[in-house]
Amino acid sequence: MGTNNRSRAFHDVAWKNLKDAGFPDRILWHKAAAARYPWYDISNVGIFGGSAGGQSAVGALLFHPEFYKVAVANSGCSDNRIDKIWWNEQWMGWPVGIEYSQSSAIDNAYRLRGKLMIVVGEMDHNVDPSSSLQLADRLIKAGKDFDMVYVPGADHGVPGIYTERKLLDFFVRNILGQTPPDWDTKRT
Repeated sequence: MGTNNRSRAFHDVAWKNLKDAGFPDRILWHKAAAARYPWYDISNVGIFGGSAGGQSAVGALLFHPEFYKVAVANSGCSDNRIDKIWWNEQWMGWPVGIEYSQSSAIDNAYRLRGKLMIVVGEMDHNVDPSSSLQLADRLIKAGKDFDMVYVPGADHGVPGIYTERKLLDFFVRNILGQTPPDWDTKRT
């Protein structure tokens, strides 16, 4: 729900409700797949995303922790009141209303359940890094445990092998319950 090239009613699901991110539909899909395929394990589901997907990844643990257990959020907007106004008003409207707070990861940081890794690039030109830093501050104040990867000089999306390995290692530890490889000993 909420994706492009659909009817107005389809789009209205996301209107002033970015915290939804289509999660109710996605959760139903995963449950249906698990019922049909016994090998499809949904007991420890992880999610990752960048930019708006990073916002959604955090939202999965804040608003749907009964289903999502692990998330990696890369360059996510943590509050639509502090991101570029033109993008946010498309989905959240104007004037700023209570919906902004209801969808804010910063305002809802106290709800965090599950394992979260926040990835932020120092030189992000799209989503201000302060968004992730404010989320980290609020999580700390709420007594929540999380991981954070801050990459000096990195731009939006924090591309590269370093962050890719961090993401994969986080899932190996928290989804599979295994120890990731020691990458420093793998170099030739």
